[in-house]
Amino acid sequence: MKSDMDSTRELESPPTSVCHVVALPYPGRGHINPMMNLCKLLTSKKPDILITFIVTEEWHSFMGSDQKPHNIRFATVPNLIPSELVRANDFLGFIEAVNTKLEAPVEQLLDRLEQPVSAIVADPFVVWATRVASRRNIPVASLWPMSASVFSALLHFETLEQKGYFPLNNVSEWGDDEVIADLDLPTVLNGDGLQILKINLEVVRSIYKAQYLVSSSVYELEPQVFDNLKAKFALPIYPFGPSIPYFDLSKSPPTNHNHVYNWLDSQPKHSVLYISLGSFLSVSKAQMDEIVAGVQNSGARFLWVARGDASKLKDGVGDKGLVVSGCDQLRVLCHDSIGGFWSHCGWNSTLEAVYAGVPILTCPVFGDQIPNAKKIVEDWKIGCRVLKKKKKKKGFEEEDLVTREEIVQLVQRFMDLEIKEGKEMRERAKQLQETCQGAIAKGGSSDTNLDAFIKDVFHKTIN
Repeated sequence: MKSDMDSTRELESPPTSVCHVVALPYPGRGHINPMMNLCKLLTSKKPDILITFIVTEEWHSFMGSDQKPHNIRFATVPNLIPSELVRANDFLGFIEAVNTKLEAPVEQLLDRLEQPVSAIVADPFVVWATRVASRRNIPVASLWPMSASVFSALLHFETLEQKGYFPLNNVSEWGDDEVIADLDLPTVLNGDGLQILKINLEVVRSIYKAQYLVSSSVYELEPQVFDNLKAKFALPIYPFGPSIPYFDLSKSPPTNHNHVYNWLDSQPKHSVLYISLGSFLSVSKAQMDEIVAGVQNSGARFLWVARGDASKLKDGVGDKGLVVSGCDQLRVLCHDSIGGFWSHCGWNSTLEAVYAGVPILTCPVFGDQIPNAKKIVEDWKIGCRVLKKKKKKKGFEEEDLVTREEIVQLVQRFMDLEIKEGKEMRERAKQLQETCQGAIAKGGSSDTNLDAFIKDVFHKTIN
């Protein structure tokens, strides 16, 4: 394993860069991926930039062999936080470890970097990043890794906090059902949710201390939200999304996934349901058992990225299904044989589905997945719900178990290419795809915003 200084010298001949940027992602897959994608876009736009990408030693072992531009180099800090492999076991404990144990080693690493740092691009969930940068007079750009709608909702909560609504011991103290309904974030009001909400409000407050806000979303996907944010929020906002690796699609696919592409090549057009329920939290074991049985009994063709209990699918899937431990998700979604995506509705997966023009079966579990699913089904109308909801009491909602029989009917209807509802949903998905791909084209909104961000942040090195 490389030490932090070894890994900062990964480049044998570092370019004589006029601009040195430090990227500081939160140590989780849904945060690291959009940060790396932003860094790759920055280097493609500004070749003289040098980016030092700071991760833990564990994360370096996960991604150290990934292809990246020569002017992005890794720097590591020790594994002082719980492993990525077990962080779901104690979510709040993991957050606390990131907040308390990584600041000092990152500061020490920054002090040892040979080239002066021009700017830091930090995930706002690394709440101490702006504090570290301020002590060194380094400007910070916060990369918001979720939808603009979720950010807007958290700003709304922060306003309520300023008006004295916190701390709350009882949801009934809100006295405002409309606020809860509009934000559609019931999980923040249940169990550990209120504690997580308070953590998120600290994240929002850390963004106030940055100089720029970069959004992983696409302006045209949330135009009203962005317009409202730009009118009310003090920082300049740059939506550059989708923050997914679309620029890698022109490259040859990794050979270790050849069996996946060969199987997809043999399937009829739009006939395969791609299933991936995320890399972090998942549905209950009882619900997973019903999903496994329902998908198998539906007769639909499927490609399933299986983790944990879902691995039992490998037995008896026949030629209708393929079960794998991992794949290049965006490349798979863009394959002609894919007709739908059963997703947990993480923001990265949502953006990939939109980019690929694929409708979504929404199966959210936690956090921003819930409003993302609402956006998919109610706003964009490019998906259907899997999990039913029932009212439990004021402010709370509870999941009903979806039976295998219901899943059979749901999957069959969702994958039916002939019914009117499905045709209209797929047409809207294709329209969103065109919107998304237009944004990243030369002169599109995301392309223009990224150029503006580079000019505003690095203007001294450009002029």
